[in-house]
Amino acid sequence: MQKICIIIPCYNEQKRLDRSSLQSFIDSHPNITFLGVNDGSKDGTWAMLQELNRKNAERFNCYNMPQNSGKAEAVRQGMLQAAASGLYDYIGYWDADFSTPLTEIDWFQDFSGGQFQHDLILGSRIARLGSNVQRKILRHYLGRVFSTVTSNLLRLRVYDTQCGAKIFKADLVKTLFTDSFTSKWFFDVELLARLIALKDREFIYANTLEVPLRSWFEIKGSKLKVTDFLKVPIELYKIKRRYKL
Repeated sequence: MQKICIIIPCYNEQKRLDRSSLQSFIDSHPNITFLGVNDGSKDGTWAMLQELNRKNAERFNCYNMPQNSGKAEAVRQGMLQAAASGLYDYIGYWDADFSTPLTEIDWFQDFSGGQFQHDLILGSRIARLGSNVQRKILRHYLGRVFSTVTSNLLRLRVYDTQCGAKIFKADLVKTLFTDSFTSKWFFDVELLARLIALKDREFIYANTLEVPLRSWFEIKGSKLKVTDFLKVPIELYKIKRRYKL
């Protein structure tokens, strides 16, 4: 059975993180470990993560960043911490609001043929028959515009770069997450740009699986606001320049 670690970046998530759902998933998935990264929260998030660790000493770990550095850096630090342990076959990250339910990890595996085989597995929010993807109409259309722009920038046929549910082969993590990100807002795009630079597009097409989610729900309290899309041109230009796309 593949050993998996899921990073949960947390900034002021004391009220939003569904502890009962997390505990239920931990109890029913002995091969999956979690690492909660506290990104300098100002509420009781760090105490909450420590309590989860006390209840699940071998299945839920926590890591504290004293100062808020943004989701990109919280994810990066968590991924490197998990990779350094050498315990896992796959390491991923998941949004703390569980807008993508944790049960989608099972779906990722089922969609992969029972266990992970690719180097990178991406969740994709596609509203289709048989799925329950609920998203505000404005965010949906902004997301489609953003995805079209980024796929053209990257020259990759990727439908959804920004879904906060991604899983990587552990061997790839140290290489992919060693350097800090240029973009704090759109580091998911930068990850693909970095992978193009480290490998090539043929590698990505051969070793990446984009999984259409069965369920996704927009949760109130998102740190990313609609107005943040105004940063898109500058942020994408930074990525384009750094990786010579």
